[in-house]
Amino acid sequence: MDKVVFMDRDGTINVEKNYLYRPEELTFIPGAEAAIKRLNDSGYKVVVVTNQAGVARGYYSEDDVRKLHGFMQEELKKSGAHIDRFFYCPHHPVHGKGKYLCSCNCRKPDIGMFKQAEEIFDIDITNSWMIGDNKGDIEAGIRYGVTTILVGTGYGKKIMEEKNVRYDYYKNNLADAVDFILMRNGDRCEK
Repeated sequence: MDKVVFMDRDGTINVEKNYLYRPEELTFIPGAEAAIKRLNDSGYKVVVVTNQAGVARGYYSEDDVRKLHGFMQEELKKSGAHIDRFFYCPHHPVHGKGKYLCSCNCRKPDIGMFKQAEEIFDIDITNSWMIGDNKGDIEAGIRYGVTTILVGTGYGKKIMEEKNVRYDYYKNNLADAVDFILMRNGDRCEK
């Protein structure tokens, strides 16, 4: 079975920017690329699950999302890292336009993107994780049944201070979260 680390994108892997879709605006959070490589090297599948309401609002297209993900993948390859799969939700139940105005099962905190991942990976839920910086990320991880880590980047520190969401662990950033996962599971590899 596959050990999977699900992770949010904006505010977890890359610096939070409102409605990021331009490759030239992508900035990785320090240590994120090396952290993803450590997961790759330790046999974890790395799966991004990201809400992309900017598509629903008409700010950018699904093609723009795919192009950004392709660019991220190319940038990660420079560090010897990769994302095994990207899933995104282009819908919004209130602010969507046209076909994107809907209540769907893929928008976090729902677990549709996790279910999509099951079509590709044989997920070992007991040894899988969700890392994110907001309430929807953590609630989705809990609903799916994986161990959750709230990171202090993006919106995470504020959410932790407000104490209005339950999570399993809190770590400062993706690198610290990955270190914790690898040490806890005895899979630690050299940085």
